[in-house]
Amino acid sequence: MKRKLISIILSATMAMSVLAGCGGSSATATTAAATTAAKAAETTAAATTAAKAAETTAAATKAAAAATTAAAAAAAAKKDRPADGYKFGYTCMDGTNPFFVTIEGEIKKKVEANGDHLVSFDPANDVTKQISGIEDMITQKIDAIFLNPAEAEGILPALDELKKAGIPIINFDTEVADMSYVTSYTGSDNKNAGKVCGEDLVKRCPNGGNIIVLDSPTMNSVVDRTNGFLDAIKGHNFTIVAQQDAKGNLQKSMTISEDLLQAHGDVVAIFGGNDPTALGALAAANAAGLTKVLIYGVDGSPDIKKEIASGKSLIAGTGAQSPVKIADSAVDIMYKVMKGEKVEARYPVETFLIDSSNVAKYGTDGWQ
Repeated sequence: MKRKLISIILSATMAMSVLAGCGGSSATATTAAATTAAKAAETTAAATTAAKAAETTAAATKAAAAATTAAAAAAAAKKDRPADGYKFGYTCMDGTNPFFVTIEGEIKKKVEANGDHLVSFDPANDVTKQISGIEDMITQKIDAIFLNPAEAEGILPALDELKKAGIPIINFDTEVADMSYVTSYTGSDNKNAGKVCGEDLVKRCPNGGNIIVLDSPTMNSVVDRTNGFLDAIKGHNFTIVAQQDAKGNLQKSMTISEDLLQAHGDVVAIFGGNDPTALGALAAANAAGLTKVLIYGVDGSPDIKKEIASGKSLIAGTGAQSPVKIADSAVDIMYKVMKGEKVEARYPVETFLIDSSNVAKYGTDGWQ
C-alpha cells in the first residue's frame, strides 16, 4: 500500500512537471509570435510609408519632367524668322463646330497680322485623316503647329512624327494622351464646366430623378466635363438611365436622343458634352413633345445662348468657355516659343455657367 501511494505521488509530480513544461513552451511561443508580428507590423508600416513617399516623389518627378520638357522644347524652337514669315499648322477635331471655327478664325487673324501664315486641316472627327493631314503639313515644312486631337490616344503616331521633325506643338482645348510630346497646353477648365451644370441641376431638381448623359469617350475635354457633371450630382438621388457617345455632333446627338427618349420619356435632365450635342438633344425632345426636361450643354455658343434668352427653351444652361481667349492664349504661347522664351506646361482658361439669370450680360450675337 505504501509503495502504491509513493507511485501515485511520483506520477502526480511527473504530470505537474509535464504540464509546467507545456505551459512554458506555450508562453515562449506566444511571446515569440507576438515579437514576430510586431516586427512584421513595423516592416509593413515602413514599407507603406516608403511606398507613399515613392508615389509622391514619382508624381513630383513627372511634373518636373513635364515642365522641363516644355521649357526645353521652347528653347530648342527658337529660330530666326524667315523673310516671308513663319508657317504655322492648325488642326482641330471638327472644323465645322462653331467653337473651333471661332478659334481658327481668331488664330488666323492674329498670325496674319504678324505677317505669318496659317495652314489648316479639318479631319472631320477622323483621327486617321488627321494623322495624314499632319504628315502633309510636315512635308510643307511648318515651323510649329496648333493642335487639337480628334482622339487623345489615336493621335500619338502624328505626335511622334512632329517630334522627329523638331516641330513644337501648342496643344489646345483637348489634351493628347501623352503630354510629354507637347510644348505647352491651353484650354478651358473642362471639369468645372461640367461641374457648374451639375450643381445647377441639383438646385433645380432637389429630389433627383432619371437622366441621360451624352458624352464622347475619345475626347478628353468631354470626358472631363462629364466627370465634373457626375461628381456634382453624386449622392443627390439621380439615376443615369442611358449614357452614349454622341461624338460631339448635333446630328448624331439628335438621332441617339430620339431613340433614347422613346424608352426614357420620364427623364428630368439631359447632359450633353458640348453645345451641338445639347442642341441635338433639344431637337429630339421638342419632337417628342417633352416640356419639362432640363437640357445642359458646354461651350456658351451663340446658338445655345439664344435658346436660353428666349425664355421658352428646354435648354437650362451651358458651362461656358471662351474660344476667343483660348485662341489668344495659344497665339501668345506660340510666339513666346518661337522666340525661345520660357513657357509654362499649362495655361488654363476659366469656365462658368450661363443661364437665364446672366445670359443678357454675355449677349447672343457672338462668343464671350
